[in-house]
Amino acid sequence: MEEVDVEPAITNIPAASDGKHLGFAWGPGDILVYETLYKASGASQSGFPFIHEVRKDEDIYSPILRKLFNESHHIFVGLQTIREDLPSKNKKPQFVSISKNYRSVIRACMEELQQVAVSSKDAEVATQYGNQVSILLAIELIWNLCEVLFIDAAPAGSLLLHLLDWVRLHKADVDEKAREVLQSESPAEHHGYWDVVLGYVLQGRLEETRQMLVKQATLQPAARNMYKLMDTLLSKMPFYNPGGTQTLTEFDVKWRHWHEEVDRCLQDNSFASNQHLELICKILVGDEDILLEHKELLSTWYHFLVTRLLFCHPTVKPTELHYYAQSCMTMFLDSRSVPEPLDSILLAAFEFDIHQVIKDCSIALNNWWFVAHLTDLLDHCKLLQSHNLHFGSNLREFLLLEYASGLFTHHSLWQLAVDYFDHCPEFGRVYLELQIERVPLDTERKALKVLRICEQRQMSEQVRSICKIMAMRALRNNRLGSALSWSIRAKDAAFATLISERFLQDYCAKGTFSDLDLIDNLGPAMLLSDRLTFLGKYREFHKFYGEKRFREAAKLLLSLMTAKIAPRSFWMTLLTDALPLLEQKEVIFSAEQTHDLMFCLEELTSSLNTTPGTDRPMQEEDLELTKVELLRLALARNLAMAIVKEGTVEA
Repeated sequence: MEEVDVEPAITNIPAASDGKHLGFAWGPGDILVYETLYKASGASQSGFPFIHEVRKDEDIYSPILRKLFNESHHIFVGLQTIREDLPSKNKKPQFVSISKNYRSVIRACMEELQQVAVSSKDAEVATQYGNQVSILLAIELIWNLCEVLFIDAAPAGSLLLHLLDWVRLHKADVDEKAREVLQSESPAEHHGYWDVVLGYVLQGRLEETRQMLVKQATLQPAARNMYKLMDTLLSKMPFYNPGGTQTLTEFDVKWRHWHEEVDRCLQDNSFASNQHLELICKILVGDEDILLEHKELLSTWYHFLVTRLLFCHPTVKPTELHYYAQSCMTMFLDSRSVPEPLDSILLAAFEFDIHQVIKDCSIALNNWWFVAHLTDLLDHCKLLQSHNLHFGSNLREFLLLEYASGLFTHHSLWQLAVDYFDHCPEFGRVYLELQIERVPLDTERKALKVLRICEQRQMSEQVRSICKIMAMRALRNNRLGSALSWSIRAKDAAFATLISERFLQDYCAKGTFSDLDLIDNLGPAMLLSDRLTFLGKYREFHKFYGEKRFREAAKLLLSLMTAKIAPRSFWMTLLTDALPLLEQKEVIFSAEQTHDLMFCLEELTSSLNTTPGTDRPMQEEDLELTKVELLRLALARNLAMAIVKEGTVEA
């Protein structure tokens, strides 16, 4: 059940089976495979224009496993906030708590996958989810052992208690059998009764063993004294209490006395008439041959290891574990069989070879989630300080970068990857800059998310790139307001000029401005380019005119031409806009301002007359001439009125 390596999915590429030459490109989460143009001599067939995507990590596309990635991301970010300057004694409980949080997330996903696998009617889907459950079971088993040995670093005495909890958690079939037995009409006569009793003994659950034996004792009054003796032996078995006053030496002496008592009972043949009780007694004295006869109840070599330690070496030290682990594995497994990857990983953990554990897990598992998060936690516990890689970064950062790069291939999980890159001090920034440019900007909302991430990290080059892409896309869709907004964010003067021109062309064609809110609220952004400044000021002129603030409108209109802010091509439009102001009953333009307008008109008409090669239609030329004549007439009339008015005031 607890297989680590599962056969990967096969992607069928037709060209490969035909013996054709294939090219490929590696990506962070997949490989692109394509047929090349190379042809063997004499080959005449043409190639197929297909590119095949071969995914190496399907897990990020599983909706249930996405919860694992999301939840573990929160735990990871919380871990990074633990202060470095705290003494290690204060940090250890926090690290153990974080490790348990990671494991609870794994277990929650595992239970959900199990439910889906059981309820699924599709056999293929059920198998796929079943494989994922097996992988998560193995991951949690390894993580829990690493927590006991490396993070909690339990000393002699406490170590065995933690290992017992570890085995009990991952060998839950005893409880399932016990429920079945206890729910039967006569539990003591159930065919699985003694398997449950022995299962409890092998896990050191002696209180449950005693409760089960009571049921058998009531059925055999003649053997009551024998059952009572067994109950006494079980109740007397000492367990080390880390929080108590008893020292490890005192516990060891007490345990040896109990062990001798059990051995005496065995030598005296106290249980000779009851094979089941005698078997329990032999297990209590740690008879290895008897233990190995019950491989089907132990099921794994590491369960055998913990049971052997419980009944033979309860005060085992962490430094002695590797010896017992190796011998138990050799004794338990068939000498002809090759150890599974999981066995090798657990053995490396018992040998306290952290780097071998990480290396083997990296090879056996199908993604970087486990090794990245475990290595990060171990690094915070200062257990990986001596191990740096030859190519720049340390092991923690290398694995986090690989994991985060894989997340960036997913349409939504890429947002989690940003935080992982943020906490890689050496290469995280470089990786983020490269990966963020590959995020497809499908919608404006997604583009804004990416932009916010870049702006928060002062990634100015990426900010400009995103804004230019979005501005160009908006311009192609004729959304001028959005295009102008993006070009302003990009601080792209040339592009802002281009879009401002389009706004002015639209105004000339329709007589109205689109996206008034944006133009009205340009503020300092209008200084990005001369054309944008003109657009903003020209809109301001229209506002003054609409609010009947004619003098301010006239002054602004004139300044646009005299200061050369307005493009020459737009002067005729501005002069035409001045006509209603010139026709007002009240004099708006002063004599000096009227002279300036006349000068602008003459400058414009002279440049129009001298421009060669203008093949404009006769109708258009006549219209221009009519406009010029009307303007000259209005300007002359306004100049006369302004001179009279100014002369009257002076008089």
